[in-house]
Order: sequence, then structure tokens, then C-alpha cells
Amino acid sequence: MKPDASASWFDRAEVSAAVLRSMDAQPITLAIVLGSGLADVANQIAEPLEIPYCSIPHFPRPTVAGHEGKAVLGTLGSVRVLLYQGRFHYYEGHDLDSVIFPIRVLSRLGVKHLILTAATGGIRPDLGAGRLVVLTDHLNLLGANPLRGVNEDRFGPRFPDMTEVYSARLRSWAIEEAAALGVELTPGVYACMPGPSYETPAEIRMLGVLGADVVGMSTVPEAIAARHMGMEVLGLALVSNAAAGVTGAPITHEEVLEAGRKAGPMLASLIERLANRIAVLK
Repeated sequence: MKPDASASWFDRAEVSAAVLRSMDAQPITLAIVLGSGLADVANQIAEPLEIPYCSIPHFPRPTVAGHEGKAVLGTLGSVRVLLYQGRFHYYEGHDLDSVIFPIRVLSRLGVKHLILTAATGGIRPDLGAGRLVVLTDHLNLLGANPLRGVNEDRFGPRFPDMTEVYSARLRSWAIEEAAALGVELTPGVYACMPGPSYETPAEIRMLGVLGADVVGMSTVPEAIAARHMGMEVLGLALVSNAAAGVTGAPITHEEVLEAGRKAGPMLASLIERLANRIAVLK
């Protein structure tokens, strides 16, 4: 049956969630969104059920290298998880309703905890390639908000509070678990830019003045939508490269993907440890 494009976003999310439930009816405790080059986390999933996005009604198709375009259902540690291996970006031409749609589907599946990962540029000179940042806050510089338009009360309130977008509790756990792995996890603020061009050195200087520590082109719309629906969010940003002007070297998407591949096993271990702690919150 062809999806009804005239249906509300809530009804579309219900349809997509029903399809996923028909494939695996077990309750999902945790969802994870993987950023560019960070697919290694999927290798930790036990008994994975891979579902191409083209099999899920109303899902867009990712067009960016490093975003495979599939959902993975399975077990991570002691927790049932849903993994999005590939996300949708504003710069691809998607509207923000489409960008956040996979997060809307999570709410209809009853998911309460969400880990967002992203490859980012390091603005602070001490945040070189390979460093891992736990997000404390963000700057939405897309020029638009994913909640703009008629509010769907079944998702959440018209004016949701954003005082704590990224859970202090999950941040604390992440720092503890990273330390147990011998990894330094640096708190930081994420600036979301529209892309797809990388930022200019002048823009990076501006972002530093505004209080940003890392910069990217994703994550923030998803975090806003998740909080709108009452989900607890953890943001983990891998610094894949120094931002423009920090070192003077040009930036390429290939180095972003390579940094993700190198950090993948470490990030997978950290997320598995976090999943086991989140299990007690069920």
C-alpha cells in the first residue's frame, strides 16, 4: 500500500512505527542515531535485524556518504535498541519535518532514551581530531526551528522548555564510563550550521565568540524534537577535524569519515556501557 503523503506527521509516524513493530514487537529501551563514519557501533548489536529505510513508510532516503540508510533492531549489552544507521540533513534539501521524522517514529514506539552521535569540527584549539565531546548545550543557527508551524499536541506542547536539552544525568554517566575506558570526554557546546559548505574561518571565529566548542550540520533538530516529546537525550560529538582556520588546512569529507572509522570501536564500547546503565531506567 502506498503511504498517504496527505496524512499528518503524527499519523505518518504511527504508520511507520506499526511497520517496525510488525517486524519485531519487543519493547525498545534505547535509540541511537549514528553520524558520518560512525557505523562501527552497529557491529556491537546482537542478533541484528536490518531494515532498509526504503522498507519503512514515509522515510526519506539519505544521500550522503557514510550514512547507510537502514534501521537496526537488536540487543546492545542488556538493552533492546533501535539504531538509525544514517540520518537526514537540512542541507540535502529535506524540510525539517522530514529531518526529524525518524525521531517522531521513536516516540510512537515508546522510546524514552536517545543517544545522538555526530562527526564535528573542533573550534577550540585543544579539540583536535579524535577527541570526544559530550554535549551540554547547542546553538541552533539553521535559521529555522523543527517545531515551526501548527503544533501537534499529541507529540508535545506548543512551547517546550529547552533549559536542559541534553540530560545532565546521562552526561554524568557518559563521563564516568569514558573514564573507565581511559577516554577523556570533554563537555562542550555544539553549533549547528545549515551547510553543506564547511564554515569559513570568520564564521568559526564568530562561533567561538558565541560560546561554541564544536560545529556540525545535524543533531540539533533531532534533539529539539526529542525533547518536545519528553525523551531523555545524550549527545556525543566526535571531533573529526579542526574547524576552518584553526590549523589553516583544508577540510574534506574523506577525513571526516576516516576519523569516524578510527574512533568507531571506542565509541561502540562507550555506548554499550551506557546502554547497560540505561537498562535500569526501564
